[in-house]
Amino acid sequence: MEIAHEGAAERLKALPTRLVNQVALVANRATERALESTGSRRYHYALLATLEEFGAASQADLGRRTRIDRSDVVAAVNDLAVRGLVQRSPDPADRRRNIVTITTAGTRHLDDLDERLAGAQDELLAGFSAADRRTLVTLLTRILETHSAARGR
Repeated sequence: MEIAHEGAAERLKALPTRLVNQVALVANRATERALESTGSRRYHYALLATLEEFGAASQADLGRRTRIDRSDVVAAVNDLAVRGLVQRSPDPADRRRNIVTITTAGTRHLDDLDERLAGAQDELLAGFSAADRRTLVTLLTRILETHSAARGR
């Protein structure tokens, strides 16, 4: 495996934006490998996890909660519905809108994805202690929260 810093100019090694991008590429590859044989992708996981944690939701609400584009939410929900992992039904309060609910099969599938993604985390963070992992998550969350707050202004 090529090391991101190998042969890189010193000024590149000091750019957090570049480092985060390089780590994101490694993380995406680990995630894709973990999910490869399941027929699911990152969007599927995000939608199932959100439905399991927060309960039934409209497709628009799912998009807002997961920050997935509306058209991608529709495509992913279609995939999940065909596989019997979610159920889509008209919203009784507004029949133009669909409410999406995770099924029992969807919950089982989510449990499998959780296990596989735990392996991807271990692959990505090999050599990190539990404390290091918590610190990394805290720092990354802080970056996201700072930028989320700035967009909300």
